[in-house]
Amino acid sequence: MEQKDVVGNGKGSSDPRVIAIALNGGAKSKYIVRWIVEKFIPEGKVAFKLLHVFPKITGVPTPMGNLIPLPQVRDDVAVAYKKEIEWQRTEMILPFQKALIQKKVSAELVLIEADDVPNGISREIAKHGIKSLVIGASSNSLFARRVKGQLLSSVISDCAPTFCTVYVVSKGKLEALRPSNTKTNGNAVECDSPATNSTNSSSRYTNSTFDPGSNYSESPSSSPPGPVKHPDSLTCVKAGYNNSGTNSAELASFQSINTRNADEACSSTVGTLTSEKSSFKTTNGDNESWITDQVSNGIPSSRCGQASASTSQLASSETEVNINLELEKMRIELRHIRGMYAIAQNETVDATRRLSDLSMLRNEEAMKLKQISEKEKKAQELAKLEKEKFESAKREAEYARGRAHREVMHRREAEQNAARDAKESEKLKNVLGDPVYHYQKFTWEEIVSATSSFSEKLKIGEGSYGSVYKCKLHYSTVAIKVLHSKEGANNKQFHQELDILSRIRHPHVLLLLGACPEQGCLVYEYMENGSLEDRLLQNNDKPPIPWYERFRIMWEVASALAFLHNNKPKAIIHRDLKPANILLDHNLVSKIGDAGLCTMLNLEPSSLSTLTLYKDTSPVGTLCYIDPEYQRTGLISMKADVYALGMVILQLLTAKPAVGITHVVEDAIKEGRLMKILDRSAGRWPLRETAEIALLGLQCAELRRKDRPDLKSILPALERIKDVAENARDLAAKILIAPPSHFICPILKGVMDDPCVASDGYTYDRKAIEMWLKDNDTSPTTDFPLSSKNLIPNYTLSYAITEWKSKRRIQNGNYS
Repeated sequence: MEQKDVVGNGKGSSDPRVIAIALNGGAKSKYIVRWIVEKFIPEGKVAFKLLHVFPKITGVPTPMGNLIPLPQVRDDVAVAYKKEIEWQRTEMILPFQKALIQKKVSAELVLIEADDVPNGISREIAKHGIKSLVIGASSNSLFARRVKGQLLSSVISDCAPTFCTVYVVSKGKLEALRPSNTKTNGNAVECDSPATNSTNSSSRYTNSTFDPGSNYSESPSSSPPGPVKHPDSLTCVKAGYNNSGTNSAELASFQSINTRNADEACSSTVGTLTSEKSSFKTTNGDNESWITDQVSNGIPSSRCGQASASTSQLASSETEVNINLELEKMRIELRHIRGMYAIAQNETVDATRRLSDLSMLRNEEAMKLKQISEKEKKAQELAKLEKEKFESAKREAEYARGRAHREVMHRREAEQNAARDAKESEKLKNVLGDPVYHYQKFTWEEIVSATSSFSEKLKIGEGSYGSVYKCKLHYSTVAIKVLHSKEGANNKQFHQELDILSRIRHPHVLLLLGACPEQGCLVYEYMENGSLEDRLLQNNDKPPIPWYERFRIMWEVASALAFLHNNKPKAIIHRDLKPANILLDHNLVSKIGDAGLCTMLNLEPSSLSTLTLYKDTSPVGTLCYIDPEYQRTGLISMKADVYALGMVILQLLTAKPAVGITHVVEDAIKEGRLMKILDRSAGRWPLRETAEIALLGLQCAELRRKDRPDLKSILPALERIKDVAENARDLAAKILIAPPSHFICPILKGVMDDPCVASDGYTYDRKAIEMWLKDNDTSPTTDFPLSSKNLIPNYTLSYAITEWKSKRRIQNGNYS
């Protein structure tokens, strides 16, 4: 509901003069306050009452946008809502109260709850006996607030008590005035009325053009300073304010006006002289008539004749003297008028010249201002460019700093791992006394105790050669691989895996912690995220791997293969590389396992580039990952692992089975639909890098050995792609910010799962607040007694928390 800005001026019996001000907090309010400060504060000691009228509260809104009537709402909720509305209204008027207090006057805020603004204001004025009112002028536009066809300011004036003087203020100036009955008996006159106290007009406003800051007396004896008018005709008042200026046309016509005034003055002089002569004749005639009358009344004619002659002579001499005096006066006045005319002409010329100079100066200043504006615009553009450069340099510096920090941490971690490995190796050497094999020997009793006698609850995998159990051994979580039979301890693959894994250490090769050779048991480090195959084919309930982590895994697998191929003194070929043998730890770091089928070639590093074939009459491995030439000829080389690496790369891109995957990817690239066959669960793949990786995977999976690239050429390409992936991962990590404060439960100090609102108005997690309410009747936040123990579900906040957790799970779930 719109409300007019109103100012009331009341005088009580106490010394300070009470002035009531009703404001709506709009743009007009500052002009009202400014006018009040200039008008009333200089007059003497005053005190102000700030009145604000707001609609009656009939209901309480709900989060769904509905309005619940007050009788249907609990008393505490209704009281809280009313206090909230009063607080909002107080905050809206508070700046104006502070502005008055800064002037060292008392200012009291009064809130009035009423649907009818005029009646609410009128009742407050009558209640406190306020004798003056100032109303913000209503606009006369089509959309102005009206009550029964009248402007709101008119209605407020009509409703105001007759003992109250009503002012209308617009933009810091007095627009109109309705005097009280103690001044004009309650009558008002339109702005066209010739008398300010006329009783013929029905309007209750008086037009005024005096200065708002002047000390206009409000005593009953003083009359209003201008003609009275109706508030709907405020244009008459505004016209009075717009006539004070002098334009160039008036200056240009000033000379002709002065000339015309001089001619009129001369004509007036001659006319005066003629009029005096006529008057003289009339006087003579009247004298003659008087003489005649005297004769007719019995006065002797001689006496009449003498009287007439003497009167005629006297009149003639006096008239001649008077005429001479008048002529002399007229000559003096004419000379004075001519002098004034000359002065006016000079002033007109000077004014015209000054106006021309000012116009030229104005043009020059306008040109300077334009030049300054252009320079300012250029400076702003330059500042914007500099700011962008600064922000770019800042981002690059932050990225470089972060990368340097990561490299330092990686190097420190590598040094710590190396030191720990060296210490463990030295410890194992001292314990076992074996300079070749670096693993800890465990007893069969320790294996049985750790696996709880090979409990099915601890089994996490099973293959053709044995079962894998997750358990605690020497206070560390490990994975124990147990062969199905004791004869397996003499198995060639078991001893080959034990031999190879006990000799090598690499960050991306599965770490062998120990073994029980007599019973065919191998103890590995535990990999929390299982195999790559399970994560790609979604064989578990864990989230998919994002694309940037897949790029990194490609590089890690290739680097591990390069390490095996360059092992000294014997090169190692894995021969069974596939997603099922690539394991992931809790950070999705990949490690190659299952080295039972590895082949060690007794080759010197210098001969690796020339002699790459080895005869093996019994090809082993997994179908679809075996080198086609190795499968056909039985000749194995390091390019066999390159073929398997290509298949793994294509599966990381598409998450499809290995059967026929090369044809699917090749056809998609030829037809330009590579992005359609990619695994969409990995996120939004970068087009250029993905296409490059796909082509590299197809090259590695070529049927002929000679068409496949070497690991020396594969690793640089994968490392460059890995850097792109790390940048994307760092950017994604920045998105994982702390939860908003309103997601945190005041009791648990953590993110809420089921938010609900208690009777104290605060939101808590349902389980936490229910446990609190079992033992307490007070609010856990305010420590005040609770009106009830009812809980209202906060569905909006619950949805927001769920969405936030979902985004965080997508970003961070890959590490769990």
